[in-house]
Amino acid sequence: MSKYVHGYSEREKTRLEDQANTLDNLLHHDTVWDKGETILEAGCGVGAQTQIIAPKNPTSHFTSVDISVDSIIKAKQTMEVADIKNVRFQVADIFDLPFESESFDHIFVCFVLEHLSEPIKALHELKRVLRKGGSITVIEGDHGSTYFYPRSDEAEKAIKCQVELMKRNGGNALIGRELYPLLNQSGFQAISVSPRMVYVDNSKPQLVEGFTKNTFTAMIEGVRENSLKAGLVPEAVFDKGVADLYRTTKENGVFCYTFFKAKAYKQ
Repeated sequence: MSKYVHGYSEREKTRLEDQANTLDNLLHHDTVWDKGETILEAGCGVGAQTQIIAPKNPTSHFTSVDISVDSIIKAKQTMEVADIKNVRFQVADIFDLPFESESFDHIFVCFVLEHLSEPIKALHELKRVLRKGGSITVIEGDHGSTYFYPRSDEAEKAIKCQVELMKRNGGNALIGRELYPLLNQSGFQAISVSPRMVYVDNSKPQLVEGFTKNTFTAMIEGVRENSLKAGLVPEAVFDKGVADLYRTTKENGVFCYTFFKAKAYKQ
């Protein structure tokens, strides 16, 4: 697994929670399973998505795993505060899951494959623990889908810093467009992919605050130090790029980004 380029700070935990809460309806209105089924959430992190999907499926039984011990501790704390009781957490490696074959009815993976150097290897392991006829749901973003007004060369360069840093760490910030071929190459069947666009202008203050500011721009701003250390852009260019992204949240600003949600089955 590649290094998590965003780090594990409290600020990053808050950013992930803002992202999950802001995009709840867009990404998860159809993240539902039948009563009593078992779901493996692979790469749960601090539980930002868990606290959204588990209450939507109160009679389902979730096993949420992550390779980071600290993240699992934070996820457990989040569930305790929210009084969510249908989830058990476990430290586990997505490439070597400690479960018997065909242990789960469904698999859920959100914002995880983008951080993996070998996503197909991970998908094969996930398919192993999925029962025949069971489904996998995968959600990823794609930084190449970003566009905004007023346009800015510096903002585009700052975003490309994020893409390049993830690439150097073995990840892929453009993976959203690749979900169909990845699932197909991993042997899944009946694959369907739906784009979920976030469109933000000043008439949508919740998205301005929750997504453009606190999710996307905060993420780009968070790689400033590593981008400058790597010599990807001059400091002035990066800082103007971030300022221009914040400018899209002002009067007449527009920001767009597309997530991709895939569902497939094990035959």
